[in-house]
Amino acid sequence: MIARRALAAMAALLLVTAAVGCGADDRSNGDGGDGGDSGDGKPAAARGAPDHLPAHATEAKIPLRDGERFQFLSMEQPYTPTPPSGGTDEYRCFLLDPHFNGNTWIVGSEFLPENADIVHHAILFRVQSRDIAEAQKVDADSPGDGWTCFGDEGIRRDGLGSTGWIGSWAPGGTERLINAKVGFEMAAGSRIVMQVHYNLLATNGKAPGSDKSGVRLRLMDGSADLSPLQTTLLPAPVELPCPPGETGDLCDRERSVADLTARFGDEAKRVANGLNLLCNRGPARPGNTQQCDHRAGQDAVVHGVAGHMHLLGRSIKVELNPGTPGAQTLLDVPVYNFDEQGARPTPQPVTVKPGDTYRVTCTHDATLRAQLPQLKPLKPRYVTWGEGTSDEMCLGIVIWSKP
Repeated sequence: MIARRALAAMAALLLVTAAVGCGADDRSNGDGGDGGDSGDGKPAAARGAPDHLPAHATEAKIPLRDGERFQFLSMEQPYTPTPPSGGTDEYRCFLLDPHFNGNTWIVGSEFLPENADIVHHAILFRVQSRDIAEAQKVDADSPGDGWTCFGDEGIRRDGLGSTGWIGSWAPGGTERLINAKVGFEMAAGSRIVMQVHYNLLATNGKAPGSDKSGVRLRLMDGSADLSPLQTTLLPAPVELPCPPGETGDLCDRERSVADLTARFGDEAKRVANGLNLLCNRGPARPGNTQQCDHRAGQDAVVHGVAGHMHLLGRSIKVELNPGTPGAQTLLDVPVYNFDEQGARPTPQPVTVKPGDTYRVTCTHDATLRAQLPQLKPLKPRYVTWGEGTSDEMCLGIVIWSKP
């Protein structure tokens, strides 16, 4: 149960950049969806798409391939983040309606941050028809545009299963399309939740302006012969003590976790502690390097892998079946750069069998806190897994399809 809750909460990250996500403008005219039939029988303009792409949207770097079209969606109005509890981070979810009248494939998605100075990362979630009423209620019950969401899209989903990830963006993320017949399958009537993580650490929690970010979808009709893509998240604990020479109340793990809970709620505490139960089968093991093994539950073909940490990250690696004759390294980033987190396609598709082991390993460096301008003003602290930029993460992201 703890493992399930921990994994559900991890979906908030994806701070990462699911490789297959990222796209372009709209149909062959590249105008963002204002002209012509969208392919589902409804003119693009009727979907709420603007007459032109916003000024902050760059031109698509990869042209449309046969059978593809583009559609632009954005939040309805500019939003000015206000982090809760005096913090510097806010996670805000916005409900987007692409007006899919029939089954549709998303084969690429490019998040377009309008105010890149405050947007830390973004994730796109699929909302099926049966969950739309709940999403609309959460939206209506929350003041302003969108709603506060921690851990996932912030709605009670109908039924069990993993969170419906379809794409993500983080600094450095660019469009990387897979040369395979795969995509994210969207049923008629589906909606999209766009979660935006706003970080105001550089401005002491005060927004320097509003944001009206959006997403450019690369689509194909549901009749296309594609296999559905799925995303598996591979979290590991973060248990980073204060380095020698640093002291303070928050260098105590219990007090640090209490501060994390005050900023993000009880779920944040359950995730930080639950990861140790999931990965270490016991209490926290302080140290710069942490890892976690995850058992594959079914046959899969891996197409891309990404890794995500925050500002104290030094290196991250994702392996398949380590320590065996068939061991493979799926991702190896020996010098981690927060601004270059885009998912990396595997050179060739990698076959995974039930019972195979994924291992994610991360190394963090607490001495960076005294060197980085964003973190220098903060008190020394014992760092655990957390959603804030001043907290840390260790997350591998595997993008795969069924054989």
